[in-house]
Amino acid sequence: MLGFLVRLLPFWVREPLLIVVGSVFGVRIAYMALDEKDWVLGVIGAVFLGATALRVHTVVQALRARRNPAPAASVDGTTPDTPAPAPAPAPQRPAPAAPAVREKEPNAWGQAFAAVAVFAALGAAVWLGPKLLPSEAHGTPHAVSCPDGQETELPSAYKKPPRTVTGAELCEALNTPDLARLLGTPAETATGASASNNTAPLTGGKVAQPEAKVEFDTYTVNVAVTYNHLSIAQYVKLMDYGNEIDVKKTEVLGRPAVFSSDHTMKIEISLGGASGGPVEQGPLARTLAVALDAKDRGGYYEITVWSTSGAFPDDDVLLDITEKVLPAVPARKM
Repeated sequence: MLGFLVRLLPFWVREPLLIVVGSVFGVRIAYMALDEKDWVLGVIGAVFLGATALRVHTVVQALRARRNPAPAASVDGTTPDTPAPAPAPAPQRPAPAAPAVREKEPNAWGQAFAAVAVFAALGAAVWLGPKLLPSEAHGTPHAVSCPDGQETELPSAYKKPPRTVTGAELCEALNTPDLARLLGTPAETATGASASNNTAPLTGGKVAQPEAKVEFDTYTVNVAVTYNHLSIAQYVKLMDYGNEIDVKKTEVLGRPAVFSSDHTMKIEISLGGASGGPVEQGPLARTLAVALDAKDRGGYYEITVWSTSGAFPDDDVLLDITEKVLPAVPARKM
């Protein structure tokens, strides 16, 4: 049915349309053949481009015929509008004339292939444009931005020496374009990024504990820094009295570190005025705590990964994220 409708179109509409469609499909299939190393696709792409070249050649010939129409000849060999020949005058010796220079006609096949190249370039531009243009130009969701660190005043614990990082700085270090790839979900884009300048509980607001969180459809990653005097060695001893499971000591960037797993908390908040539900046990999360320095003099980073399904990547993934994020956190100035 579609072929019948195409044949009904006028020549000067049908042929350019088929040339454009053939160029776009030919270039697309040829690219797929090169990318997938499939010779069958390569043959199909070559057929599309060859058919398009023949159509361009036909259009070029038709344009040339319209530009230089040949007069129709009558039966007796003269054109219809040609008057009867007059008696020939007495022969005279013509004056020598300069030889006429015949204008070289352009090569039809060269024009055909040049037109195919132009249409192929247009097709490639249409096809590759969304990949080469910035994401904002074609509606592709872009990575979320971290909140501005100057929106709220810092607690007094952040103003005491030594210098502490802020939640916004942690968010900038965590919200790296490589984070989705490190998590094993490279096709995902961050759906949320947040930061806070908290203080550690039960310290009377004297211990800074900034946090940052980046959320994806599959995983959520949280990084926090606690500026207290608790070393990793002491932290491991406290785990004997906690609910942590699968505890494993290691070393990251030359610093003492420890893996542990624990459940997150699930809190329901009602927006209709009624009280929310009770605090429940959330999905299991995997945490890697790393000392602030190689001497383990106190304080630690915590990088935690979890998902609503309760699954989380293996420890090597958490190590890779930590080794990517921690060097990007501003150094602590004494």
